[in-house]
Amino acid sequence: MSGLFTTLRRSLHLMVGLPDYEDYLAHMRAHHPERPVMDRVAFFRDRQEARYGGKNGGRCC
Repeated sequence: MSGLFTTLRRSLHLMVGLPDYEDYLAHMRAHHPERPVMDRVAFFRDRQEARYGGKNGGRCC
């Protein structure tokens, strides 16, 4: 049952554009082991800034 819950949770996060921290950690270990990794809060803020931030502070106009 927990596998189903994990899959559902990941699917819902991807549907709303929230990347998975565990996937980020796995990617960093596999492709960039020499780089430091962000903690969960820094990761969330970074992804939020990348999606909504920008030169207008996240505003469209």
